[in-house]
Amino acid sequence: MRILHAMIRVGDLERSIDFYTRVLGMRLLRKKDYPEGKFTLAFVGYDDETEGAVIELTHNWEKESYDLGDGFGHVAIGVDDIYAVCDRIRESGALITREPGAMKHGSTVIAFVKDPDGYAIELIERSSQV
Repeated sequence: MRILHAMIRVGDLERSIDFYTRVLGMRLLRKKDYPEGKFTLAFVGYDDETEGAVIELTHNWEKESYDLGDGFGHVAIGVDDIYAVCDRIRESGALITREPGAMKHGSTVIAFVKDPDGYAIELIERSSQV
């Protein structure tokens, strides 16, 4: 068994695809409209779906925003140089909500960024993971 994907609902699909591909460097793997259901699914990731877990972006055509609730935490992405990645993200206009630094009560270097719908994305520097 393995994790296939995590699904999040997004209000503006093209804006979200732009964030995950241009800002975070993922690839758009596939996208399909479901006219009878009035929704579109787009899958983004770093590897093909046969190789790794991806994120499913679900856009319901008649819904522009969602209440994120307090149950979801974040999606985590491993990066090689967290400071350079955060500089690139900041230059793109995306919001870094926690600057890079050691996690509380540990030495792993992390940062957080918000996606266009407000979902938290944790960046973890691979060389510091403990």
